[in-house]
Amino acid sequence: MKKIFEERLYIFKNIVKILISVTKFSILSLIFSISHFKQLHSPTNFLILSMATTDFLLSCVVMPFSMIRSIESCWYFGDLFCKVHSCCDIMLCTTSIFHLCFISVDRYYAVCDPLHYVTKITIPVIEVFLLISWSIPVFFAFGLVFSELNLTGVENFVAAIDCKGLCVLIFNRLWGVLASFIAFFLPGTVMVGIYIHIFTVARKHARKTDTVSKVKPIGSENKLKAISKRESKATKTLSIVMGVFLLCWLPFFILTITDPFINFTTPEDLYNVFMWLAYSNSTFNPIIYGMFYPWFRKALRMIVTGTIFRPDSSTLSLFPVAHG
Repeated sequence: MKKIFEERLYIFKNIVKILISVTKFSILSLIFSISHFKQLHSPTNFLILSMATTDFLLSCVVMPFSMIRSIESCWYFGDLFCKVHSCCDIMLCTTSIFHLCFISVDRYYAVCDPLHYVTKITIPVIEVFLLISWSIPVFFAFGLVFSELNLTGVENFVAAIDCKGLCVLIFNRLWGVLASFIAFFLPGTVMVGIYIHIFTVARKHARKTDTVSKVKPIGSENKLKAISKRESKATKTLSIVMGVFLLCWLPFFILTITDPFINFTTPEDLYNVFMWLAYSNSTFNPIIYGMFYPWFRKALRMIVTGTIFRPDSSTLSLFPVAHG
């Protein structure tokens, strides 16, 4: 029995290490690409850059210590750092989700109102998005953890499990619901609603394209088909974004809400599985928002082949037309 447990622990440890390594590499590639190539300096990509920075900080500041806690079932870094770690965990995860929400707003204007996209999504607008995405999670996370409002009413349970070497973030019933609403359900609902609307608009465009192509010349028909194909690809990408987002985060926040109502009887292993599934969203973010774009694949090839060391590499073209 002990041997089986050690084997499972070894597998889990390696999976987590791979997850952290892949997260760091993919995010650093995305950050460097957007920072280095001038053609990628657009409002949309600045939003993606900020999200990538958030996920990178999560992989460096939060994940390694969470890995040790999950594997050892113990905390070696003191009570103060336990609180700081919990704050950074809540803050960076919430910030990442807020970024995903605002990226959905950006994609809404790009797909549903392309003629006014350039005037609607500007650098000042992106700055407001970033201010909201960072400031609210900072005040929310540090205010909640250091005020200990999340522990009101569960002091007896905390006292019963409190011991040296333990670092567990506990929510009472009220804050289990409120924290989940602020960090996930509110931005998640906005995100899902926007994407559903985008799907609807994309289908309408596709139907119009089919109708118009029957009466237009061959050249116009080919152009319309190309536009329809591009919109279809964008719609599929958004489907993956939404599906991965819900798959990664929904189980964790359902657990966060229900655990106080079942007297904190959730098995530790199940909590760890849901927690690392949520963390994995930071691994998928750069893959989805990066690998699905041809410009990122080209930038990655330039990084791997050393083309970026050319004096003029920052001005090289990654796509023939201006990126939306």
